[in-house]
Amino acid sequence: MREDGLKAVFLAQRPMLLRLLLARLGNREDAEDALQDMWLRIDQLAAQPIAQPAAFLYRIAANLATDRRIAAGRRGNRDAGWMETQPGAEEVPDAERTLVARSEWQAVEEAIAEMPERMATALRLFRLEERPQRAIAEQLGISVSGVEKLLQRAYKKIQDRLDSGSADSVLSRRLDHERGSDLAG
Repeated sequence: MREDGLKAVFLAQRPMLLRLLLARLGNREDAEDALQDMWLRIDQLAAQPIAQPAAFLYRIAANLATDRRIAAGRRGNRDAGWMETQPGAEEVPDAERTLVARSEWQAVEEAIAEMPERMATALRLFRLEERPQRAIAEQLGISVSGVEKLLQRAYKKIQDRLDSGSADSVLSRRLDHERGSDLAG
């Protein structure tokens, strides 16, 4: 049978193919889309002989329905996985928390700027570049315990700066505490 003969069989069998796809896919839109895909596939087929064109078309319809169900399942799993990784509304910072965080970050940057160079370098290498303390000690020409002491003093300077120099930090902790008790009660 020629290609235009296959199209003629498709047009004659279209209502039954639609019923098959509707039963397998569950809704008319998907069934109509699958029929459109079938038409495009038939249009792309080379002129090759097909002994049973109606059976061939039903096999294409069944395969398309299966492919669409599998794709829908994968899409559902992917979307569910995506939604599981997204933060909840309570985890997204609001404008107030963002401003407080910026203020605290500025205080941290100011504290680091006021540190002795060796202390600031040790802190940056350890926290930002995630280098091991032994490598930092070798680079700075001091012992590992010396690096530990530099880091402890750096953390203390940052904490002192946040505690004393920033009323926003205290405000932030108080607001977090109040929100926590509001949500619990």
